[in-house]
Amino acid sequence: MNHRSLLELQAVELFPGFNAKIIHTDHVTIAHVTIKGGSLLPEHDHVHEQTIQLMEGTFEFTINGETKIFDRPTIIVVPSNYKHSGKAITDCKIIDVFSPVREDFKALVAGSK
Repeated sequence: MNHRSLLELQAVELFPGFNAKIIHTDHVTIAHVTIKGGSLLPEHDHVHEQTIQLMEGTFEFTINGETKIFDRPTIIVVPSNYKHSGKAITDCKIIDVFSPVREDFKALVAGSK
């Protein structure tokens, strides 16, 4: 059985105010992210399909020009190559799942050791 304690994982900063503990499998990347209230997620897109599971807090999210404010519990699906951005209205905790694996996140984790 392959397992790790989240307490053992070192967090890396994805964007200012966005700190993630990242796990990779053969097919997906999972990021447990804590976000400081007021932090901005700049507009971007990526080839990866993404699910965002808002576990705590209030988050304003924009996808393809449509903006909504979400409270927990919420799951947001971001299709491949859709532009998206956001803002943490309050401190938030989210779980991101990306498919396929985020090779750029693998490099972040390797650089944090």
